[in-house]
Amino acid sequence: MNFIDTHTHLFLKQFKDDIDDVIDIAIRSGITKMFLPNINSETTDSMLQLCEKYPGNCFSMMGLHPCDVKKETMEKELLHVEEMLEKEKFIAVGEIGLDLYWDKTTLEIQKMAFEFQIKLAKKHKLPIVIHVRDSFLEAIEIVEKLNDENLSGVFHCFTGNVDDSKRITDLGNFYLGIGGVLTFKNSGVDKTIEKIDMKHLILETDSPYLAPTPYRGKRNESKYIVNIAEKLSEIKGLEIEEVAKITTENALNLFKI
Repeated sequence: MNFIDTHTHLFLKQFKDDIDDVIDIAIRSGITKMFLPNINSETTDSMLQLCEKYPGNCFSMMGLHPCDVKKETMEKELLHVEEMLEKEKFIAVGEIGLDLYWDKTTLEIQKMAFEFQIKLAKKHKLPIVIHVRDSFLEAIEIVEKLNDENLSGVFHCFTGNVDDSKRITDLGNFYLGIGGVLTFKNSGVDKTIEKIDMKHLILETDSPYLAPTPYRGKRNESKYIVNIAEKLSEIKGLEIEEVAKITTENALNLFKI
Protein backbone atom coordinates (compact mmCIF):
# COMPACT_ATOMS: atom_id res chain seq x y z
CA MET A 1 0.00 0.00 0.00
CA ASN A 2 1.70 3.16 -1.25
CA PHE A 3 0.74 6.79 -0.76
CA ILE A 4 2.00 10.08 -2.18
CA ASP A 5 2.20 13.24 -0.10
CA THR A 6 1.64 15.77 -2.88
CA HIS A 7 2.43 18.84 -0.75
CA THR A 8 5.04 18.85 2.01
CA HIS A 9 7.64 21.48 2.97
CA LEU A 10 10.22 19.09 4.42
CA PHE A 11 13.10 21.50 3.67
CA LEU A 12 11.96 24.07 6.26
CA LYS A 13 13.73 24.80 9.56
CA GLN A 14 11.13 22.85 11.54
CA PHE A 15 12.80 19.66 10.26
CA LYS A 16 16.46 20.67 10.47
CA ASP A 17 17.23 18.43 13.47
CA ASP A 18 15.56 15.19 12.36
CA ILE A 19 14.76 15.30 8.66
CA ASP A 20 16.34 11.90 7.95
CA ASP A 21 14.17 10.27 10.59
CA VAL A 22 11.07 12.09 9.31
CA ILE A 23 11.61 10.83 5.77
CA ASP A 24 12.55 7.33 6.91
CA ILE A 25 9.40 7.02 9.02
CA ALA A 26 7.26 8.34 6.17
CA ILE A 27 8.69 5.80 3.73
CA ARG A 28 8.22 2.96 6.22
CA SER A 29 4.62 4.15 6.69
CA GLY A 30 4.00 3.69 2.97
CA ILE A 31 4.47 7.28 1.82
CA THR A 32 7.00 6.45 -0.84
CA LYS A 33 6.90 9.78 -2.68
CA MET A 34 6.86 13.31 -1.27
CA PHE A 35 6.37 16.39 -3.45
CA LEU A 36 8.01 19.61 -2.25
CA PRO A 37 6.56 23.01 -3.24
CA ASN A 38 9.00 25.91 -3.22
CA ILE A 39 8.35 29.15 -1.30
CA ASN A 40 10.89 31.71 -2.53
CA SER A 41 14.47 32.05 -3.77
CA GLU A 42 15.84 31.56 -0.25
CA THR A 43 14.31 28.08 0.07
CA THR A 44 15.34 26.79 -3.36
CA ASP A 45 18.76 25.43 -2.42
CA SER A 46 17.61 23.55 0.68
CA MET A 47 14.72 22.04 -1.28
CA LEU A 48 16.94 20.89 -4.15
CA GLN A 49 19.55 19.48 -1.77
CA LEU A 50 16.93 17.39 0.00
CA CYS A 51 15.60 16.05 -3.30
CA GLU A 52 19.15 15.25 -4.40
CA LYS A 53 19.68 13.31 -1.16
CA TYR A 54 16.47 11.33 -1.61
CA PRO A 55 16.07 10.72 -5.36
CA GLY A 56 12.99 8.66 -6.08
CA ASN A 57 11.35 9.76 -2.84
CA CYS A 58 11.48 13.58 -2.84
CA PHE A 59 10.53 15.67 -5.89
CA SER A 60 10.78 19.44 -6.21
CA MET A 61 8.53 22.18 -7.60
CA MET A 62 9.46 25.74 -8.48
CA GLY A 63 7.39 28.80 -7.68
CA LEU A 64 6.90 31.94 -5.61
CA HIS A 65 4.43 31.63 -2.73
CA PRO A 66 1.81 34.43 -2.72
CA CYS A 67 2.74 35.46 0.83
CA ASP A 68 6.22 36.23 -0.51
CA VAL A 69 5.02 38.48 -3.32
CA LYS A 70 6.37 41.91 -2.32
CA LYS A 71 6.54 45.00 -4.50
CA GLU A 72 10.26 45.55 -3.89
CA THR A 73 11.34 41.95 -4.59
CA MET A 74 8.72 40.51 -6.95
CA GLU A 75 10.64 41.14 -10.17
CA LYS A 76 13.78 39.47 -8.82
CA GLU A 77 11.84 36.55 -7.37
CA LEU A 78 9.90 35.87 -10.57
CA LEU A 79 13.10 36.04 -12.58
CA HIS A 80 14.52 33.40 -10.24
CA VAL A 81 11.52 31.14 -10.91
CA GLU A 82 11.83 31.67 -14.65
CA GLU A 83 15.56 30.95 -14.69
CA MET A 84 15.29 27.86 -12.49
CA LEU A 85 12.58 26.37 -14.71
CA GLU A 86 14.95 26.75 -17.65
CA LYS A 87 17.91 25.01 -16.02
CA GLU A 88 16.52 22.41 -13.57
CA LYS A 89 13.91 19.63 -13.75
CA PHE A 90 10.76 20.19 -11.66
CA ILE A 91 7.47 18.31 -11.41
CA ALA A 92 5.25 21.41 -11.11
CA VAL A 93 5.10 25.17 -10.78
CA GLY A 94 4.21 25.81 -7.17
CA GLU A 95 3.35 26.87 -4.69
CA ILE A 96 1.63 29.78 -6.40
CA GLY A 97 -1.71 31.54 -6.09
CA LEU A 98 -3.35 34.16 -3.89
CA ASP A 99 -3.50 34.77 -0.13
CA LEU A 100 -5.89 37.34 1.32
CA TYR A 101 -5.61 36.11 4.89
CA TRP A 102 -2.34 37.83 5.74
CA ASP A 103 -2.30 40.84 3.43
CA LYS A 104 -5.12 42.15 1.25
CA THR A 105 -3.14 45.22 0.11
CA THR A 106 -0.93 43.17 -2.24
CA LEU A 107 -3.80 41.54 -4.16
CA GLU A 108 -3.05 43.21 -7.49
CA ILE A 109 0.64 42.26 -7.54
CA GLN A 110 -0.26 38.78 -6.27
CA LYS A 111 -2.53 38.46 -9.31
CA MET A 112 0.29 39.58 -11.60
CA ALA A 113 2.70 37.05 -10.09
CA PHE A 114 0.08 34.30 -10.28
CA GLU A 115 -0.70 34.91 -13.95
CA PHE A 116 2.99 35.16 -14.83
CA GLN A 117 3.71 31.78 -13.20
CA ILE A 118 0.68 30.11 -14.81
CA LYS A 119 2.04 31.16 -18.18
CA LEU A 120 5.45 29.73 -17.26
CA ALA A 121 3.77 26.44 -16.34
CA LYS A 122 2.02 26.31 -19.70
CA LYS A 123 5.28 27.06 -21.49
CA HIS A 124 7.06 24.22 -19.68
CA LYS A 125 4.01 21.89 -19.78
CA LEU A 126 3.94 21.54 -16.00
CA PRO A 127 0.96 21.41 -13.62
CA ILE A 128 0.37 24.24 -11.14
CA VAL A 129 -0.08 23.91 -7.37
CA ILE A 130 -2.43 26.63 -6.18
CA HIS A 131 -2.64 28.30 -2.76
CA VAL A 132 -6.02 29.98 -2.22
CA ARG A 133 -6.31 31.08 1.40
CA ASP A 134 -9.38 33.33 1.69
CA SER A 135 -9.08 33.90 -2.06
CA PHE A 136 -10.77 31.05 -3.91
CA LEU A 137 -13.09 33.22 -6.02
CA GLU A 138 -10.33 35.60 -7.07
CA ALA A 139 -7.96 32.74 -7.91
CA ILE A 140 -10.33 30.54 -9.86
CA GLU A 141 -11.39 33.47 -12.04
CA ILE A 142 -7.77 33.78 -13.15
CA VAL A 143 -7.42 30.05 -13.74
CA GLU A 144 -10.68 29.93 -15.71
CA LYS A 145 -9.47 32.83 -17.86
CA LEU A 146 -6.14 31.17 -18.67
CA ASN A 147 -7.32 27.57 -18.79
CA ASP A 148 -6.71 25.49 -21.92
CA GLU A 149 -5.46 22.03 -22.87
CA ASN A 150 -1.95 22.97 -21.68
CA LEU A 151 -3.02 23.76 -18.12
CA SER A 152 -3.51 21.32 -15.26
CA GLY A 153 -3.05 21.42 -11.50
CA VAL A 154 -4.39 21.12 -8.00
CA PHE A 155 -6.15 23.49 -5.65
CA HIS A 156 -4.04 22.83 -2.58
CA CYS A 157 -5.70 22.53 0.86
CA PHE A 158 -9.24 22.48 -0.51
CA THR A 159 -11.77 23.67 2.08
CA GLY A 160 -14.54 24.93 -0.19
CA ASN A 161 -18.10 23.81 -0.83
CA VAL A 162 -19.59 21.58 -3.53
CA ASP A 163 -20.10 24.52 -5.91
CA ASP A 164 -16.41 25.43 -5.52
CA SER A 165 -15.40 21.84 -6.23
CA LYS A 166 -17.50 21.81 -9.42
CA ARG A 167 -15.79 24.95 -10.71
CA ILE A 168 -12.46 23.18 -10.18
CA THR A 169 -13.43 19.88 -11.79
CA ASP A 170 -15.11 21.68 -14.70
CA LEU A 171 -11.66 23.02 -15.62
CA GLY A 172 -10.91 19.54 -16.94
CA ASN A 173 -7.43 18.72 -15.65
CA PHE A 174 -7.58 19.88 -12.04
CA TYR A 175 -7.70 18.09 -8.70
CA LEU A 176 -8.59 18.92 -5.10
CA GLY A 177 -5.76 18.59 -2.56
CA ILE A 178 -7.13 17.01 0.63
CA GLY A 179 -5.19 17.41 3.87
CA GLY A 180 -5.49 17.49 7.64
CA VAL A 181 -8.43 19.91 7.70
CA LEU A 182 -10.56 16.94 6.58
CA THR A 183 -10.10 15.50 10.09
CA PHE A 184 -10.94 18.69 11.99
CA LYS A 185 -14.18 18.61 13.93
CA ASN A 186 -16.74 21.10 12.55
CA SER A 187 -14.57 22.03 9.55
CA GLY A 188 -17.38 20.90 7.25
CA VAL A 189 -14.88 19.60 4.70
CA ASP A 190 -15.98 16.02 5.37
CA LYS A 191 -19.56 16.84 4.34
CA THR A 192 -18.33 18.37 1.07
CA ILE A 193 -15.88 15.59 0.23
CA GLU A 194 -18.61 13.03 0.78
CA LYS A 195 -20.25 14.38 -2.41
CA ILE A 196 -17.11 14.53 -4.59
CA ASP A 197 -15.93 11.62 -6.72
CA MET A 198 -12.62 10.06 -5.66
CA LYS A 199 -11.27 10.56 -9.17
CA HIS A 200 -10.86 14.27 -8.34
CA LEU A 201 -8.90 13.88 -5.08
CA ILE A 202 -5.22 13.74 -4.13
CA LEU A 203 -3.70 13.61 -0.64
CA GLU A 204 -1.34 16.11 0.99
CA THR A 205 -0.11 17.14 4.45
CA ASP A 206 1.24 20.69 3.98
CA SER A 207 3.88 19.74 6.55
CA PRO A 208 4.89 21.25 8.91
CA TYR A 209 1.47 22.93 9.02
CA LEU A 210 -2.11 21.69 9.52
CA ALA A 211 -1.43 18.38 11.27
CA PRO A 212 -4.51 16.14 11.30
CA THR A 213 -6.44 15.12 14.40
CA PRO A 214 -5.24 13.84 16.89
CA TYR A 215 -1.98 15.75 16.26
CA ARG A 216 -3.59 19.12 15.57
CA GLY A 217 -1.41 21.99 16.77
CA LYS A 218 1.78 19.91 16.57
CA ARG A 219 4.34 19.72 13.78
CA ASN A 220 2.86 17.99 10.78
CA GLU A 221 4.80 15.24 8.98
CA SER A 222 4.38 13.28 5.78
CA LYS A 223 3.67 10.09 7.74
CA TYR A 224 0.31 11.59 8.73
CA ILE A 225 -0.96 11.04 5.20
CA VAL A 226 -2.13 7.72 6.62
CA ASN A 227 -4.39 9.51 9.13
CA ILE A 228 -5.90 11.64 6.38
CA ALA A 229 -6.42 8.55 4.23
CA GLU A 230 -8.12 6.75 7.10
CA LYS A 231 -10.59 9.62 7.49
CA LEU A 232 -11.22 9.68 3.75
CA SER A 233 -11.83 5.92 3.69
CA GLU A 234 -14.34 6.33 6.54
CA ILE A 235 -16.19 9.13 4.71
CA LYS A 236 -16.26 7.26 1.41
CA GLY A 237 -16.94 3.80 2.81
CA LEU A 238 -13.87 2.41 1.08
CA GLU A 239 -11.01 0.22 2.27
CA ILE A 240 -7.90 2.27 2.92
CA GLU A 241 -6.07 0.22 0.28
CA GLU A 242 -8.55 1.51 -2.30
CA VAL A 243 -8.03 5.09 -1.13
CA ALA A 244 -4.27 4.61 -1.48
CA LYS A 245 -4.64 3.15 -4.97
CA ILE A 246 -6.98 5.83 -6.34
CA THR A 247 -5.23 8.87 -4.84
CA THR A 248 -1.80 7.59 -5.87
CA GLU A 249 -2.98 7.03 -9.45
CA ASN A 250 -4.51 10.51 -9.48
CA ALA A 251 -1.27 12.09 -8.26
CA LEU A 252 0.83 10.20 -10.80
CA ASN A 253 -1.57 11.22 -13.56
CA LEU A 254 -1.29 14.89 -12.62
CA PHE A 255 2.43 15.14 -11.89
CA LYS A 256 3.58 12.64 -14.56
CA ILE A 257 6.14 10.96 -12.31
